[in-house]
Amino acid sequence: MGKYSSKINKIRTFALSLIFIGFIIMYIGIFFRNAPLVMTFFMLLGLLSIIASTVVYFWIGMLSTKTVQVVCPNCQKTTKVLGRVDMCMYCNEPLTLDPSLTGKEFDEKYNRKNSKKADM
Repeated sequence: MGKYSSKINKIRTFALSLIFIGFIIMYIGIFFRNAPLVMTFFMLLGLLSIIASTVVYFWIGMLSTKTVQVVCPNCQKTTKVLGRVDMCMYCNEPLTLDPSLTGKEFDEKYNRKNSKKADM
């Protein structure tokens, strides 16, 4: 069993990594100061990575406003649930809004559309 975390936190971590990847790509471009076209290519590629991060942050922000907020039974903090199963953003407690999954072992496969047919 792998380490699970909240889907919202996973997407935010991905967006943050895009920013750092963009900066690293831009720094690689510095090594090509004598070749302006290559340096410009790396600078633009890094900029595209940072713009992609902005788009992902905007998307998860919009998605986050539409999620269901629940109180975690373990830590008593309000957290957001995306999909049929998710983890608490604070204590990684498995959460579900689907009564048919209550008591079952946590598995992210329950969020896939074809897993509903397999559960029945």
